[in-house]
Amino acid sequence: MEEKKIVDEIREELFALQDTAYRDFQSKLIPGLESGSMIGVRTPELRKLAKRMAKREEISAFLETLPHRYFDENQLHAFVISENKDFGRCMEEVNQFLPFVDNWATCDQMSPKVFKKHREEMLPYIKEWIASDRTYVLRFGIGMLMEHFLDEDFDPAYPEMVSQVRSEEYYVNMMIAWYFATALAKQYETVLPFIEKRRLAPWTHNKAIQKSVESNRITAEQKAYLRELKKSEK
Repeated sequence: MEEKKIVDEIREELFALQDTAYRDFQSKLIPGLESGSMIGVRTPELRKLAKRMAKREEISAFLETLPHRYFDENQLHAFVISENKDFGRCMEEVNQFLPFVDNWATCDQMSPKVFKKHREEMLPYIKEWIASDRTYVLRFGIGMLMEHFLDEDFDPAYPEMVSQVRSEEYYVNMMIAWYFATALAKQYETVLPFIEKRRLAPWTHNKAIQKSVESNRITAEQKAYLRELKKSEK
């Protein structure tokens, strides 16, 4: 009864925040979702609701009610998890939820704040996620490596790990390209050999270069050199 009560309450609040014009626009940006699975709640509103709901003791009932019916419920779930300040509990919630993540937006916007203080403890989980055959579990793992391990905690072993991923999934390959474009911006000298030695699949290699060339964090000279490294995908 408690489970149904919190789920129904949340759904009611989401529909009260519905913006149908935004729903119609957003549905075009997130392909693959079932028709009628999007309510149309704007992200700032979802974040505000998540902050409030995260303080409720019975929120665990909502988090355990999987899969959710609506995209917006998945978004809210991701934002509630991101508010959790207990690393162990947060990681349990992430691993419980990840298999049900079915789109790039929910995957990319789930970013627990507590992870910043527990980077070393995260690494074994990241390695498990990157070894997954689930599209968004794998994408999430690469995303966390990009978010937390390209600055003071950078190690060449991390781009090595990502370079070994091979997938037919568009959203995995886009994340690999995004990772290497960001890595080039932050660790150019160390990461450049992965491009020079063509360590990535052809499409991903070229997409990483494209995203790098579009970046304001890469110098004109670096962009010119990277353009020379593009290759045929045949």
